[in-house]
Amino acid sequence: MTICEVLLIQLPFFVRRLVNLIILTFPLSLVEGAGDGVKVTAEKVFSFGNFPITNSMFTSWVISLFLVLLVKLLVGKPQLIPSKGQLILESVIGGIRGIIEPIVGKKVFFPSFWLLSGLFFFILIHNWSGLLPGVGTIGYGHVVDNHFAIDKPLIRPGNADLNMTLALALVANIFWIYFIVKYAGIKAIIKDWFGNKANKSEVSSFIFALLGIIFLAVGVIEVISIIFRPVSLTFRLFGNVFGGESLLHKMFVLVPELQWILPVPFYFMEVLIGLVQALVFMLLVSVYIGLICNHEDAEHH
Repeated sequence: MTICEVLLIQLPFFVRRLVNLIILTFPLSLVEGAGDGVKVTAEKVFSFGNFPITNSMFTSWVISLFLVLLVKLLVGKPQLIPSKGQLILESVIGGIRGIIEPIVGKKVFFPSFWLLSGLFFFILIHNWSGLLPGVGTIGYGHVVDNHFAIDKPLIRPGNADLNMTLALALVANIFWIYFIVKYAGIKAIIKDWFGNKANKSEVSSFIFALLGIIFLAVGVIEVISIIFRPVSLTFRLFGNVFGGESLLHKMFVLVPELQWILPVPFYFMEVLIGLVQALVFMLLVSVYIGLICNHEDAEHH
């Protein structure tokens, strides 16, 4: 990847941070009375017995149903000579395979593909769902000054809910443990984390023992970093989606006379950021799997 491509990918994130900084310098009176935008916590919209159903849960069910129906509509009954819909889906899947197979390795690719591709599509549609008309503006509320104010939106951006991103991170890490234990083995995992990587024939016994202590300490640090992986995955996705939703809301209310045009560039920016964040989440989980499983494949070859 060239420097220009990297800068192009990072440009939307830089613009968003710059705009957020500018917004923080504006007087609060400019946005006073315009509402709070998307809330940090999800609201309960109904319940099954004693089990509460929040609007982010409801959104995730709608998106899951949408993905199932979309695949069914595109593919229908798979055919040897693919239809246009099946060809589109196969092309997308082929592109994803080309990205993640070199990372996780051939041995783990097929067992993990359903998880990695599922995470990508689920997160992508969730990220983009917040840009649809009606999301956050349809729900329960009350009338204020002849205007209907939403108190509990029926549908909200799912990844702007910390519980949703935490659930995704925990699912990803649980299956990461399953894959590395099944396809690499406990012995290989311990060796990879705590083993002495030095060649005993190339160094003295003292240096080899010293390096063993160093690699053991590095292994402890590695275990600590692994423990915090769900936290980093959770807050990276949540922060980007919640920040984007808040930014769009402020663009609507910052200059009321320009609310019909001011948010438009940021809509396109959030489309790109939603795609990048889904890709980043999938790639990070792929790298976590590949660091153990693909490393073992390379050693055997």
